[in-house]
Amino acid sequence: MEQPQRDAYWMQRLLRRAELVGEQGEIPVAAVILDGRGHCLGWGSNRRHRHQDPLGHAELVALRQAAALRGDWRFNDCSLLVTLEPCPMCAGALIQARVGRVVFAAADAKRGALGGCLNLAADPSAHHRMTVQGGVLAEAAQEQLSGWFRRRRLARA
Repeated sequence: MEQPQRDAYWMQRLLRRAELVGEQGEIPVAAVILDGRGHCLGWGSNRRHRHQDPLGHAELVALRQAAALRGDWRFNDCSLLVTLEPCPMCAGALIQARVGRVVFAAADAKRGALGGCLNLAADPSAHHRMTVQGGVLAEAAQEQLSGWFRRRRLARA
């Protein structure tokens, strides 16, 4: 399977997972780490509210799982796919973990740290360079997030 098709396949799976997470009250974000052959090393979805964990972002959950499975914290040959552009905390962790490639669906102009409001991957202080690609199934991801926040606001009113 070619890279664009593989990315779209995994992003569709992540959007389905994010939908389930959203139904549980979490912001609907999901992530996966794939090795160089496209095999899954770790899954993650937001769990900040459910676990009362400030570090419970999808990307960090996936990184922890993949590191435990691999027995290593370096992911130079791996890709992380996520439904929302990583925040500064997660982007920093991806740089520290030396992830080779990051693919996200929806950009985040307010909190995105891989091109949204800042770009930590391109910052001179970043000791690791990774490839970043945004916009894979962006419209579907943005609709999912917007709908979730809209329903949440209506429920509070």
